[in-house]
Amino acid sequence: MDEVELTIPEPVIELLPGDGENAARDMERAVAGFERHVNATIETADDAAEVAAEVLDVVKHLEARIETYDDFVPELRAWGQSPAYAIAWRDLYADLVRQLTTHEGLADRLEREGNRRLVDDGIRLKNLKKD
Repeated sequence: MDEVELTIPEPVIELLPGDGENAARDMERAVAGFERHVNATIETADDAAEVAAEVLDVVKHLEARIETYDDFVPELRAWGQSPAYAIAWRDLYADLVRQLTTHEGLADRLEREGNRRLVDDGIRLKNLKKD
């Protein structure tokens, strides 16, 4: 499987205020960390299913971060503060999810792993019900 190359889209950088150089560097470090983690998984995993499971965990983590930052936006506005950083981070994480889930070598495997988890969760939830 080919390595993953994650990027920060230019519109995300443009969302940052003029003094956002530190946030841009933080974003670069975060993206590099996710990229290293995914590529290390690809390199060391025993099979494609193991890669898909780990990368799907990364996607779920990113989706949780999207929700967190999305929740910050109205809260910051209510306090009269700019939500620019929260919006930029939210959009960055959303784009990273898009990059991972549309990656040529990962897309099908991630979809299968997601479906497998849905079935497993459904079966487990069914077993928890008591008649």
